[in-house]
Amino acid sequence: MASRRNVQYSRLATDEDEDYNGRGDDRRFDYTPKSFDKVPWKSIGLALFLLSLGSLLLFLSYFIFTGHMGGDMSQAYGLLALGILTFLPGFYETRIAYYAWRGAKGFRFASIPDY
Repeated sequence: MASRRNVQYSRLATDEDEDYNGRGDDRRFDYTPKSFDKVPWKSIGLALFLLSLGSLLLFLSYFIFTGHMGGDMSQAYGLLALGILTFLPGFYETRIAYYAWRGAKGFRFASIPDY
């Protein structure tokens, strides 16, 4: 197997904090604490809507299952599935927003996506 003997190597930079352009700042790690304190009101509104709609659908499916309301069992299963699919994300984001508002450790408004 032939080896290359005429390979031109260049020295590495002595300062490892510099990138290949010679700049020392890395914009990926720049952040301002003010961006963490921004409250995503639209996302919180959507989470509250999903939470209330999911609760309503779960209650309706419960009433159909127990016979307090008229309807087929297939309707109850459909409402149950839709209720679970809307309740879980609404509860999750509402819980994050509540704990961030209370100032609990590990919870920030930046954890909620902003639309």
